[in-house]
Amino acid sequence: MAGDGAAATPAKATPKKANLLDPHSIKHLLDETISDVVKSKGYAEDTRLSNWKLGIGAAVIAVALLAQFYPKKFPQNREFLLGCIALYPLFAGWADTYVVLNVVLLILSYTKEKDAILFTHPPAGAFSSTGLVISSKLPRFSDMYTLIIASADPQSISANKPVQFTKSVTKWFTKEGVLVEGLFWKDVEKLIDDYNSERKSK
Repeated sequence: MAGDGAAATPAKATPKKANLLDPHSIKHLLDETISDVVKSKGYAEDTRLSNWKLGIGAAVIAVALLAQFYPKKFPQNREFLLGCIALYPLFAGWADTYVVLNVVLLILSYTKEKDAILFTHPPAGAFSSTGLVISSKLPRFSDMYTLIIASADPQSISANKPVQFTKSVTKWFTKEGVLVEGLFWKDVEKLIDDYNSERKSK
């Protein structure tokens, strides 16, 4: 385990703590800290995919609320029901579109997102025209945490080769489960620098 006073936390005075018996708690804390590190390096989060998912979810909820809480009961809502029946082919088309969009989103989740915890835009004023995809893995019953940094657009001319490290989480936590944030920040920052140095060595 890391020493209690090995490094000061760079972002907050309040120490971050995880349940060392719960790998999900450990991974969640490390993933959140990685997001902080990446954003501190000038990368803004790319939320387009999340926004699409939220928009579709909001539309579904709006339709369900309208159907559930329409203010009139039958037969007073007869015109409303007739309108729904008359527009059924249109609604059915929208339902098909909704199903197709959901399938597309699922495919994106399995093919593009995978283990990704963060998508970014390129830093402002940077030479690169592509952002990053940050992925992480912490297998069940293992203490070996893998962090991968890759280009958000691998086909881009400015894309670099992916870089990664695999290290034991015991390097970053005290016996009490407190994250030694300074050590973890250094490791993540070094990996980001390694990714960016790939461009210079091309």
